[in-house]
Amino acid sequence: MAGRQRQRQRQSRRRAAGRVLLPALLLGLCCRAAPERVRYAIPEELGRGSLVGPLARDLGLSPADLPARQLRLSAEKQYFGVSGETGNLYVSERLDREEMCGEAASCSVSFEALVQNPLNVFHVEVAIQDINDNAPRFLQDSFQLEINEFTSPGTRFYLGTAEDADVGSNSLQGYELEANGYFAVEVKESQDGSKFAELVLRRALDRESEQSLRLVLTALDGGEPPRSGTAQLCINVTDANDNPPVFAQDRYRASLREDAPPGSMVLNVSASDADAGTNARITYGFGKMPAKVLRKFVVDAESGTITLQEALDFEDTRAFSLAVEARDGGGLVAHCEVEVEVLDVNDNAPEVTLTSVSSPVPEDAPAGTVVALVKVRDRDSGENGQVSCELSGEAPLSIVASSGGSYKVVTASALDREQAPEHRVAVVARDRGSPALSSRAALVLEVSDVNDNAPVFEEAAYSAYVAENNAAGAPVLRVRARDADAGANGRVSYWLAGGSAGAAPYVSVEARSGAVYAQRSFDYEQCREFAVAVRAQDGGAPARSSTATVRVFVLDRNDNAPRVLWPAAGAGAGAGAGAGAAPAAAPFEVVPRSAEAGYLVAKVVAVDADAGRNAWLSYELVQAPEPALFRVGLHSGEVRTARAVSERDAAKQRLVAVVKDHGQPALSATATLHVVLAESLQEALPELSERAAGADSPAELQFYLVLALALLSALFLLSVALAVLARVRRAGPPAVLRCLGAQRFSVAGAAFPADFCEGTLPYSYNLCVAPGRAVAEGAWLPPPPPSLAAEELLGAEPCGKRSPTSSAGAGEPPADAEAPQVCKPAQSLPLRLS
Repeated sequence: MAGRQRQRQRQSRRRAAGRVLLPALLLGLCCRAAPERVRYAIPEELGRGSLVGPLARDLGLSPADLPARQLRLSAEKQYFGVSGETGNLYVSERLDREEMCGEAASCSVSFEALVQNPLNVFHVEVAIQDINDNAPRFLQDSFQLEINEFTSPGTRFYLGTAEDADVGSNSLQGYELEANGYFAVEVKESQDGSKFAELVLRRALDRESEQSLRLVLTALDGGEPPRSGTAQLCINVTDANDNPPVFAQDRYRASLREDAPPGSMVLNVSASDADAGTNARITYGFGKMPAKVLRKFVVDAESGTITLQEALDFEDTRAFSLAVEARDGGGLVAHCEVEVEVLDVNDNAPEVTLTSVSSPVPEDAPAGTVVALVKVRDRDSGENGQVSCELSGEAPLSIVASSGGSYKVVTASALDREQAPEHRVAVVARDRGSPALSSRAALVLEVSDVNDNAPVFEEAAYSAYVAENNAAGAPVLRVRARDADAGANGRVSYWLAGGSAGAAPYVSVEARSGAVYAQRSFDYEQCREFAVAVRAQDGGAPARSSTATVRVFVLDRNDNAPRVLWPAAGAGAGAGAGAGAAPAAAPFEVVPRSAEAGYLVAKVVAVDADAGRNAWLSYELVQAPEPALFRVGLHSGEVRTARAVSERDAAKQRLVAVVKDHGQPALSATATLHVVLAESLQEALPELSERAAGADSPAELQFYLVLALALLSALFLLSVALAVLARVRRAGPPAVLRCLGAQRFSVAGAAFPADFCEGTLPYSYNLCVAPGRAVAEGAWLPPPPPSLAAEELLGAEPCGKRSPTSSAGAGEPPADAEAPQVCKPAQSLPLRLS
């Protein structure tokens, strides 16, 4: 029988589910037109995985959009789930309407459906419909009643209320009493809609015939099939007490703030009894009530004072119904109802929940972009539960109210990551209670970078100073540009972007560091300054760039010696010209012998390619036959007579001037000036013709000089050989053997050193003579004329001591001729061949 009953219950549940799913589908179709709220209705106790409705379709989303839109649910407790592939809404947790909503007439679960790209929220409400899954239940299994045998028919006895967690037609509908001859049960409804049973005496009792009765009381609901609960009535018939207690009021009302402390008095009930003695002694107590109510209140048995013994919570229970009994000494009982209303107090602060935050948000997001969704709830009621929401903190954000206690945080203006890379605000929810309560939740919004800033150079134009003759690859300067963006958008690279004509090959720039290097050595004389454009570009897409000008100034160095323009360089080149080429005629200046001091002879003209101090020239006369005769201007280069010209002065004067610059170190050049002392050009012609005739003599003279030296050497060697042989015959051992010994000449001193005059000639020779022998005077040739001195022919000073003011040397041996001076390697003998 129990198996058949369970089968009937399952069939009934399927029929109920079928009746509910049809309205749910119709409701889902109707909800398409209202995208802000989607409603479904399902019966409770559906199994996990049961379909609730096509949520994605009702939100206007196709299956292809689901991966990008990321449909998900936001709820405090996930009773439902959504399929990521189909977008259908399914049951994910057991749905017990009685556990979720209690005795509320309607029950629904509200939550938000969130989608991304763009971010939006939809409110979904699922109504949970009741099924008859709970049977009525009495608070106690048996009732003990004592009824006097003189109780009049029609007397009513309160039996209390059976509980049924279901609502509507599935809730408690009535009571039935086992058939008997004395009592009947009647159903009464209180103001809150609950139904309680009253036992009505139909016929007078007779204790002598029947002392007690045991009856079954049944509570029935309206489900299909109906469910029921039973309790046992134990009725004892007592002797007569014909006056029951009577309460002053059948119903008492009281109100109590929910923050009333335990021990607070609720009210005082009172009852009277017309009897006397023990039958008139009244005691108070509570009737049959839920254990939750009995824990909250206590009644004093003697005074009837009802006192609060546990704290109240308006959000849990808003009203209590107390059944109070007054019992006299004879066992008669009177009942009254006490209704206690709980008054709400603003004792719950609003609850703020950030359901979704889109962080980071790009800095180019337009105003009005949704960046966060906020859910606010206050468990209080009335004004205490009315909540307003605002943002606290400086940020370009605003909060906009949505439906169902939801808010959207949106951008109020443009964002700028360079000014504020993140925004920290507090979402403050405040109710309207007195005093108002508030709560807050921190919202941190990061701003992602967009390439909206071009690199900026530290200077718009750079200047660099580089000395010429620098090494290739030498650093010139470093340019630096800063980009306020981050990451690749702020990574700056450099390159050349043009400049003055021909400037690009001079320098290069390193892409990462901005260092500018010289590509080659600079020459101040070729390029004194140039400019290049350096471009800085970031790594964003699209890239941004800026340009700065780099101007490089080349600093001069003293790398150019002065160059003599006059007299021309060919003036002194005749002596160094090859024998096969005819040298150019050297220019000359004619100075009259009547010239006084200060007479302008000529002007040495020189230039220096350098600049500044490196090009400041000074002139100095370094060689002249008569140093006291001429002088040169230190800065002008003018050659003037320092004194009057005399007849003793040589007709031809060769002046050598040095031109120096002021660089460090100083560089110089020489200028050779030929001066002829004559009153007129006709008088100077013989000197000029002699000079012209001898213009070709150096090459020939060099040939003859070599030939003469060879002959002279041969004669000298022959003479020495003969002298040695003669001495050998006289002295005994040959002197040549001593020459070949350990010492080549005497320790006491030799007339000639071992190596004699090794100079510009193409050969050299050594002499070995006996000590004490001197060279005869015939070894010296007569002196040459002054105009054709050997130093003019060979370009070297003669061996031996000479006066610096002497002309070409007299050719005579000096006073200490017995010990001629040793020639330096680059010098030659002062010989003259006629």
